[in-house]
Amino acid sequence: MAVVVTAVIPIAVVAAIAVGLPGPETATGAGSAPKLGATGHFFLAVVVVLAAAHLGGALARRLGQPSVIGEILAGLALGPSLLGNLAPGSMAWLFPTDSRQPMEGLAQLGLILFMFGVGQELAGMRLRGAATRALLVSQASVLVPFALGAAVAVPLAERYAGRNGDMAFVLFIGCALSITAFPVLARILADLGISRTEAGRLSLFAAAVGDGIGWLILAAILAVAHGSDPTALLLNGFVAVVMAAVFLGPVKRLLSRWAGRDQRGGAATGVLLVGGVAGAATLTAVIGLHQLIGALLVGLAWPVRGAAVAERLTGTAKTVLLPFFFFGFGLTADLSALHWDGGTILVFLGLLVLAAVGKIAGPGLCAWLTGMERRPALVLGVLLNARGLTELIVIQIGYDAGIIDAKMLAILTLVALGTTVMTSPLLRLLKATGPGRSDSREPAPAEPSAGELAPRA
Repeated sequence: MAVVVTAVIPIAVVAAIAVGLPGPETATGAGSAPKLGATGHFFLAVVVVLAAAHLGGALARRLGQPSVIGEILAGLALGPSLLGNLAPGSMAWLFPTDSRQPMEGLAQLGLILFMFGVGQELAGMRLRGAATRALLVSQASVLVPFALGAAVAVPLAERYAGRNGDMAFVLFIGCALSITAFPVLARILADLGISRTEAGRLSLFAAAVGDGIGWLILAAILAVAHGSDPTALLLNGFVAVVMAAVFLGPVKRLLSRWAGRDQRGGAATGVLLVGGVAGAATLTAVIGLHQLIGALLVGLAWPVRGAAVAERLTGTAKTVLLPFFFFGFGLTADLSALHWDGGTILVFLGLLVLAAVGKIAGPGLCAWLTGMERRPALVLGVLLNARGLTELIVIQIGYDAGIIDAKMLAILTLVALGTTVMTSPLLRLLKATGPGRSDSREPAPAEPSAGELAPRA
């Protein structure tokens, strides 16, 4: 931390000198600010982005929120939402166009490694007993908010749809409201000490299944947005099914045997993993699916014996690479561009309420009707309401595909942040906190017994 602060102080001083610069021309040319080449600006931007993310995450933790909330807000603050409004000259000098392209490359590498980690978590989910309740809750956690979102999107399409049509917009809003941020949820459960409660285990399983369904829905929406004819859509779907079967069948068995014989580990395994994730991402992009689907499939196929290297790589992706995605997202989502008239406020509040009600009431009511106690069922719904990073990725994809416009991107960003921020306070209000707390008030077992849900240890 001392090294970061030592580096940031002179940067802040130099940036302050550049505050008065009116635009990019002066920022990189004449004036009192020092001149840097493209390489110098790139490394300068790396230091600023990582320092801002670290400080934002630390502040969020002090406020009882997941650190990812602070990292997201830091990325937004470095873009036109805050810095670009307060000091456009400083923003142009700190982040010239030439330095943004390599940072986008770091962001994309972080995203595929992050999605690989999500696949690892999904593969590690174990379902023992309670199958009916678990499956019903997971379906309700997707279908109820999806239906509410699609219904409210119909009158909004004319005002907020992107260039690629109204139908894709309606389906996309439903998909965006049905997302749960699996990694953020896991972090909240660990922070509050409720990972082994019935609501905690069930929420992890429902989020895992729901996010898997959500990515499949998103792939279909992207095909609709790109104007694929029914034959091409069916062909892409068939290719996707075949690819998933190959990864979860022969590839998974091959990797398992290789992991059992390989004694090197370390760097060699890491190189194979990163190369495999990048190759699978390329393959899915070539066949018309989003590249993150390929990374997810590799995560599902990667063996548990290789988990140590995988955890180190995904940890690096979360702490070092994902801040560049937050920064790039902050450049795109200009929250200051929203004109907060009555219509915009109504749309934001309506989507926020529908997102929260759909996620809390839908799966919560389903769990209660299938025999769960009332308070744990409500806790389950509150947990599934956390959207965070996963929804930001989804809405960025929708914006890039021309499904939503910049105003809806900003609104959905605020909805994602709002639903995630409200999770921890609501859980504390419901007294769903404390190490080792169990809904049944019994000590947490070392291993899940029959009828329980648990993530991979």
